Amino acid sequence: MTDMTGHNSDAAVGGIAADRLRSIIERVERLEEERKALQGDIKDIFSEAKSAGFDVKVIKQIIRIRKQEPAEVEEQETLLDIYRRALGM
Repeated sequence: MTDMTGHNSDAAVGGIAADRLRSIIERVERLEEERKALQGDIKDIFSEAKSAGFDVKVIKQIIRIRKQEPAEVEEQETLLDIYRRALGM
């Protein structure tokens, strides 16, 4: 019979490597904190843009467009133009 009272860094509880699980959870928690800080930084930049007279909605739209592939952007712009003409805009 083995003594389970000693500390073992690779101890498995219920078939789960507890230290590995703890490490994964702590890494995710750290990244979530970093993401929260980054979101605050982004919000500050948008506030700066707004106070400089820029339209934040348009800036966000441009950011979304820049993430897309050029062919996808071209297709959307073509459809937008077709739809506008169909509506007499």
